[in-house]
Amino acid sequence: MKEQRFELDDSTIKFLDRCQEYGFQNPGEVVITALQKLQLSLEADNLQESATLYAEIYERDRELQELTEAGLEEWPKE
Repeated sequence: MKEQRFELDDSTIKFLDRCQEYGFQNPGEVVITALQKLQLSLEADNLQESATLYAEIYERDRELQELTEAGLEEWPKE
C-alpha cells in the first residue's frame, strides 16, 4: 500500500482514537472504509445524474422515442 499524509482536526483524531469501539482494527482501516464508501456514493450520484440527463434528452427527442419504440416492436417475444 502507498502511504499518504494529511492533517486532521482534533475531533477527527479523537474519533479515530476510538476506532476499536466501532469494530475497526486501527485508524487506517476507518479511513480506508470511509473513503471507499464516499467513492461509492459519488459514483452512484454520478450515475443518477447521468440517468436523469438521459431521461431529459429522451423526453425532448421524439425521433429517439420513435427509434426506441421501433426497436421494442422488433424485440423477440417469447
